[in-house]
Amino acid sequence: MDEAAFDGREEFRPLIELSPEERRQVITLPPSIATLTAVKHLVLYGSNLVRIPPEIGAMTSLEEFTPYTSYRLHWLPYEITRCQKLTRSTVSTRALFGNEKLRSPFPRLQSPRDSVADLDLENLDPRRRGATAIHSCSVCDHPIARGGLHQVWISLRVATDVLPLLVSACSQACVDRLPDGAEGYIPAPHRGGRVDQPASDWD
Repeated sequence: MDEAAFDGREEFRPLIELSPEERRQVITLPPSIATLTAVKHLVLYGSNLVRIPPEIGAMTSLEEFTPYTSYRLHWLPYEITRCQKLTRSTVSTRALFGNEKLRSPFPRLQSPRDSVADLDLENLDPRRRGATAIHSCSVCDHPIARGGLHQVWISLRVATDVLPLLVSACSQACVDRLPDGAEGYIPAPHRGGRVDQPASDWD
């Protein structure tokens, strides 16, 4: 990661030099992906990733995102919408929560909190919060520590695909600022669990 940031490469394939066993052990990328501001194409083909850190939103040059055949990657952080140059994606959409063919259920998110005073934001359980640390609001980018934690799902078109995105907002007001969901998907932000989804295209 440091080498890629230093040499300013435009295509980054972080897993290509790893053995199959080493690749299986990589289930997320480090927050230092935020330093990859020159990368235009992020290639994660065939990875064992289960999550992407929200710091992907700092990859301001990103034009193409290729996590194809990363079958354990079921959702992305909302911060990917900050990559305004991102126009092409190749995602295994059948693995995604809420995809139009299978309508896989969204996991139920934790109840909203108006204060995080008693929550260790640097040591979170990613199975419950989607990340090991949350520093800033997905919507307004203000420090989460100054507000609360309101997590919701929303499905939006990002580049080529409609992606299920996890929002970690500092307040209900920020949740209310989110756009409507993509056409043919759940129209409003939601907390997952037993939520009605549109009928599958294959029903």
